[in-house]
Amino acid sequence: MTAASEQDLLKTPLHSLHLELGARMVPFAGYSMPVQYPAGLMAEHKHTREAAGLFDISHMGQLRLQGPDAAAAFESLMPVDVIGLAPGKQRYGLLLNDEGGILDDLMFFNEGHDSIFVIVNGACKAADLAFIRERIGQRCKVLPMPDHALLALQGPQAAAVLARLSPGIERFVFMTGGAVQIGGIPVFATRSGYTGEDGFEISVAADQAEALARLLLAQAEVKPIGLGARNSLRLEAGLCLYGNDIDTTTTPVEASLNWAIQKVRRQGGAREGGFPGAGRILDQLAVAADLAGHVDQQLLTRRRVGLVALERVPVREGCELQSFEGHPIGQVTSGLLGPTADRPIAMGYVATAFSEPGTRVQAIVRGKPVPMEVSTLPFVPTRYYRG
Repeated sequence: MTAASEQDLLKTPLHSLHLELGARMVPFAGYSMPVQYPAGLMAEHKHTREAAGLFDISHMGQLRLQGPDAAAAFESLMPVDVIGLAPGKQRYGLLLNDEGGILDDLMFFNEGHDSIFVIVNGACKAADLAFIRERIGQRCKVLPMPDHALLALQGPQAAAVLARLSPGIERFVFMTGGAVQIGGIPVFATRSGYTGEDGFEISVAADQAEALARLLLAQAEVKPIGLGARNSLRLEAGLCLYGNDIDTTTTPVEASLNWAIQKVRRQGGAREGGFPGAGRILDQLAVAADLAGHVDQQLLTRRRVGLVALERVPVREGCELQSFEGHPIGQVTSGLLGPTADRPIAMGYVATAFSEPGTRVQAIVRGKPVPMEVSTLPFVPTRYYRG
């Protein structure tokens, strides 16, 4: 980064620590963020898979929705079950525009006492906050939390590390959490994350973030991990990156995120529809459930799929996808050589007729075709702790 660009970027509360640890910093979502540390991306990826990696994700947005109507109000913006989420549990959600396009994907947690804690993507947080305030600000309090940092401790040894510093935290299971103390520092922790590994996301007051990070890094199992390995880990887990794999031009059904739409919000459910773009999305769900042909197939012309290259050639974002007859059928949205999968993997959108696992397609890489096969997701089995 140039000196001028560095000055224009926001900094997380851990910025000085990243520099002290020798991180290579890059612009990301308006922040100066660590892409990797001296050990390098491959070593960081492997360490997270084998032990515990500490990620600074403080660029992400945190907010609370409070009031007796908060759950119903928030549910009006997403095709997910907010009202039925029990206290102490977390769920993945999709914020939609009026056409059913995805404004952002997020996590939300029912804190009880009419309070919902929400985490949104860093690049979207200002727009998300404005949208939420405009749509439901009259129905509940919308309280941003700019004075909080967010850390993620991910990997098979994360629970043991935290249990040492916060006895009892290991009793949380995937997508649950609560207020605890880690080494005497008050935090809000959930057993979740975006790597496919077991782990925790930890919200902490900004002025205590560095002390918490240093405490965690002092544990033998923990090393700092940058955005590079975070990207390779989430892709192997088949997880979307907002702005690459999903955006306002994609609906949840096109993005193969049907699993995130609970039955209660679907056709025939107790609270069917009632979210932005509901007509389009419910029609697409009907197509996805009946591809044999009783519904207009043109309502769902493409799907997000996993792809595995049949030659050892990395296939990157932006590569065109073609049929073997040379007809354009889609585009790669994320791709790399998977460090754990040990093969070139990608995600992208293809015409619905080419979306079944096992279908052969080809990617055009520097003008040359690379054969690929549509794959089930994830590429590497997830290891979430469900009890």
